[in-house]
Amino acid sequence: MSLAHDARVTVRPATMAQRPARAWPEVNNPAAWIVAVILLIMPLIANSFFLIEIFATTLILGTIALSLMFLAGYGGMVSLMQLTIAGFSAYMVAVFGVSANTNISLGWPWWLAVPMALTLATAFGTLGGALAVRTEGIYTIMITLAIGAAFYYFTNQNWAIFNGHTGINTVATPHFWGVNWRADIPFYYVVLAVAAFCYFAVEYLSRAPFGLALQGVRDNPRRMAALGFNVNAHRVAAYAFASFVAALAGVLQVWNYRQISPGSVSVGACIDILIIAVVGGITRPIGPFIGALIFVLLRTFALDFLVRLGLDGNRFRLLIGLGFLAIVFWSSDGVIGLWQRWRQRQGLNAPSSRGGRRHG
Repeated sequence: MSLAHDARVTVRPATMAQRPARAWPEVNNPAAWIVAVILLIMPLIANSFFLIEIFATTLILGTIALSLMFLAGYGGMVSLMQLTIAGFSAYMVAVFGVSANTNISLGWPWWLAVPMALTLATAFGTLGGALAVRTEGIYTIMITLAIGAAFYYFTNQNWAIFNGHTGINTVATPHFWGVNWRADIPFYYVVLAVAAFCYFAVEYLSRAPFGLALQGVRDNPRRMAALGFNVNAHRVAAYAFASFVAALAGVLQVWNYRQISPGSVSVGACIDILIIAVVGGITRPIGPFIGALIFVLLRTFALDFLVRLGLDGNRFRLLIGLGFLAIVFWSSDGVIGLWQRWRQRQGLNAPSSRGGRRHG
């Protein structure tokens, strides 16, 4: 068994060497510039509904899924508690900040409540990661899912801090420099800036020594330990970084809806984040945002589509499930994998077609 394991690992560098190296950032990719320009001018071409309910929500969910992608794609650790960490951060903003529940909220200004929420949520996620790294595979998934389920039931039943199943409502949003930052256009740019920051942070970290070591731990933890790397320390540090990313998205989430309740951190919602990451592609940072856009569009418009077909609109999740199964069936790397496969086929067909014309 050990010989086969070593043989597999020795072949991996050769296959990775065949992959074309990507520069960072991808300044030579026209598609990236087109997407960036569209996102920047989105308030000029989209109404308030599409700006917030579609694109801002996509960026928030994509950022949460990005934290899962970082753990699974670079660390080989599938965590189902990333939405729980985001929800914990959102609850902390509501508890330490200002809300309509004056008997619970402490009334701190946002510039004190937000750092406290980020710190506590990152610590919460790091502690959960420290428990999860002691296991592997399906057991890691089950532990993180158990943490998410426990937090959901705790918030649903605790009234002293989390206000039970009704949650905390009318959470105050930032007002400074004479700007209401929860207004549609300012809030969209805040969400876009946070999502871009997290995206480029993941891109950079994947090429940094820590990210490369983490990928080595993913591929062969025994060999990395033999080389002197602390495997568990790298994994816990990865959870800490991913928790901070999810916590940032949680702050945006509570500002977006101005309330937080147990339904926002339910087990089903935790699994939705995994679906988003897998559908978009779990090996590239752009994948979670693609998956989030597909998920939000289906969640928003599938109900009306089913009603027009004369079906029960409450079965809109059936379309989401069928789409998830179809994408995973055709590509193990989601939409990103389908796109790369299509480009490879185009690249293979182009020389042959040109050669056929020259032959004729």
